[in-house]
Amino acid sequence: MTEDLTRIFSPERMLANGTGPLYIKLRRSLEDAVRAGALKHGDALPAERDIAEYAAVSRVTVRKAIDNLVADGLLVRRHGSGTFVTKPVSKVEQRLSQLTSFTEDMARRGMTARSEWLHKGIHTPSPDEMMILGLAADTRVSRLSRLRIADDQPLAIEHASVSGEFLPDPSTVTTSLYAELERRQVRPVRAVQRISATNMKETDAGLLGVPVGAAGLSIERISYLGSGRAVEFTRSLYRGDAYDFVAELTIGVS
Repeated sequence: MTEDLTRIFSPERMLANGTGPLYIKLRRSLEDAVRAGALKHGDALPAERDIAEYAAVSRVTVRKAIDNLVADGLLVRRHGSGTFVTKPVSKVEQRLSQLTSFTEDMARRGMTARSEWLHKGIHTPSPDEMMILGLAADTRVSRLSRLRIADDQPLAIEHASVSGEFLPDPSTVTTSLYAELERRQVRPVRAVQRISATNMKETDAGLLGVPVGAAGLSIERISYLGSGRAVEFTRSLYRGDAYDFVAELTIGVS
């Protein structure tokens, strides 16, 4: 492995990467190594001082090259662990005209969806949940939090709240919340969704495998039954580099 690293970061390879600042040349060496498979998804980079020694450059140059690749999503820093090669991200496009679940969206794209459960439980509703879901203070609410994954790539963190009247036992949800609500004949038929830009905080960035401060999409969705009653209140955080939301617009009739 040391021989491979010496070759990847050799001064000769740096010279072959054209003109420009040294950190750009080093960046190109790293990109070439990932594309060629010399550095694979999950591989840890050597320490910055070791890369600096292999490439005969300063640690400032190494840090700048790595910072660039972290910002582009090719590398990820994990606090206390080091810097790692990440899996290339495929953009997922979701149209805003249909009310579907994450599982259904991924299945339509031929992608394998799964979840890592972060929490399932019955709770006293918060003031927001009481107002949005129309709950009294003495009722109960089911909360479900999970990391959403498609083809082994973390895409989103989802926190859903459903009235205990409609979902008295959140443990019955195994894969799709909407499938369980449909089984109980309370699947929502419409929703209002608000999307805003945000930056990833440390805990969320760690779960999604992106740098702290990376761009994200914060989404709040309130879903309704045909009667107009709110059935679901969900707050989600999506990776900004992996998700596109698309809306089709038509000319309005005045």
